[in-house]
Amino acid sequence: MKTDVSIRRKCRQSGFSLIEVLIAMVVLTIGLLGVLATLEVAMAATETSQEDMLARQAASEAMESIFNARDTSQLGFAAINNVGTGSGIFVVGTSPLYCAGPDGIIGTADDTSCLTASGAVCPNPAGTANAPECLTEPGPDGILGTADDKIVSLANFSRTITITSFSQTLQLVTITITYTVPNFGHTKTYTISEYVSYYH
Repeated sequence: MKTDVSIRRKCRQSGFSLIEVLIAMVVLTIGLLGVLATLEVAMAATETSQEDMLARQAASEAMESIFNARDTSQLGFAAINNVGTGSGIFVVGTSPLYCAGPDGIIGTADDTSCLTASGAVCPNPAGTANAPECLTEPGPDGILGTADDKIVSLANFSRTITITSFSQTLQLVTITITYTVPNFGHTKTYTISEYVSYYH
């Protein structure tokens, strides 16, 4: 008789109540929502990684053209300034990612249309006089340089070169690349700043 009573007491105490199960489900649901939010942020970062890399590359390329022109004495130090400031040659304001013109320096008034890897002029969806840079990506066959290659315009990117004089021998060059993320519609910027000295 005593054994039957003790078995019944143990049976009543084992298991979860309905309230405990509901609380566990609520806690689990909140945890899963947190994981999904983190996954969404990770997917957005992956989606914009190519644009972020292109912005860094475009800013570095423009900065490198300035240093190269200074180092080869193609560009006098006084010319490393925005137009309207002494003998500056760099365009004021925002402009598309045009390629360097005859002077070989990016961001000046003689910038021109860019060419694809095959030598054709890049597409110009913006409708401006010059065509901005474009990328050639492999098509469905996965091989670059074949007839099915895909041309991607960088018309959603723009560049601003701002030059601040600190003295007659020191300039601060700031290059800002602004771009719209295609699938998300929001605008992002990438900025690089370097000091350019009269002395090499």
